[in-house]
Amino acid sequence: MKAFRYDSVRKILIRSVNWIGDAVMTTPAIGVIREHFPHAEITILANAMVSQLFLHHPGIDNIITFDRQGKHHGIAGRLQLAAELRKHAFDLAIILPNSFDSALVPWLARIPTRIGKCSDGRTFLLSGRYQAAKDAAPCHEVEYYLNLMEYFGITGKRTSLHLSITSAEESAASALLAKYDIQAKDFVIGINPGASYGSAKRWYPDRFAQVARRLADQWSAKIVIFGGLGETAISADIDHRLEGTAINVAGKTTVRELMALIKRCNFFITNDSGPMHIAAAFNVPLVAIFGSTDHTGTSPYNSNAVVVRNNTVECAPCKLRECPTDHRCMTAVTVEDVVDAARQLYFKN
Repeated sequence: MKAFRYDSVRKILIRSVNWIGDAVMTTPAIGVIREHFPHAEITILANAMVSQLFLHHPGIDNIITFDRQGKHHGIAGRLQLAAELRKHAFDLAIILPNSFDSALVPWLARIPTRIGKCSDGRTFLLSGRYQAAKDAAPCHEVEYYLNLMEYFGITGKRTSLHLSITSAEESAASALLAKYDIQAKDFVIGINPGASYGSAKRWYPDRFAQVARRLADQWSAKIVIFGGLGETAISADIDHRLEGTAINVAGKTTVRELMALIKRCNFFITNDSGPMHIAAAFNVPLVAIFGSTDHTGTSPYNSNAVVVRNNTVECAPCKLRECPTDHRCMTAVTVEDVVDAARQLYFKN
């Protein structure tokens, strides 16, 4: 741990990561920041999608949204964003992503103390630089962000993932489900067949449908299918296979609505994805199917989850967006594997 002095810190900017799942995994570190600086005003800088995730979060006082494709596009846009940040007179910038761009804007904004990982040629943009030891063992992403904070002397109680939704949002989710005859007493299974990073992370619609049907029959459950705008075809395929017995909300929800609906679920079946981490944050029992991605770094960060993967596939985890061969890491995961994992977790709860 390095010795850093934060005596005069009153206003903090946290530069968020850019993906929903990654952002959820930063919430324990944000909790540590809040505990270490109980009287500071903490602002998070995030894209439009991730900004929604942090609404009503107890560790965040303000949210600034950047629009990389719009007014903050290109060099002129970055200069405009930096000028906007400069008006806030931040004392400290905590830069969670590892990209050059994420460090450039706080530097342009003249924030006096800028801390983050030393990577991507951005050393000169940082006043505090973290570099993991070359022999450091791989760790979960949550632990990485917590270790990053500890390196810079920002310490506190290490807690679980944390997201917040309002009672009004919960009521709206209940009202939406009630339109489809899902009541408060009903057991709800969420099915999340998408994964925005690429098709290599996705298990198969026909297998998701088989799992959903079998578990719904065994548990007398209702099924809700989730997905983003780019995953409506996959979700529609599952919906079709379930012959009208499921509610398909893929592509029809905001991030806030998605969060509230996932929290309402009693069980969740998912690929490695943002919704998987949202379910983990709300402690929804879940089964996560992994293939191309490394479960040691991005698995659901709680004890109420089971990872299903095939350990015999030599090329996994390859971390590729698209499989260059026969997708054997996913074909090797059977319906029976997922059903068995779900039943074991169900009876544990």
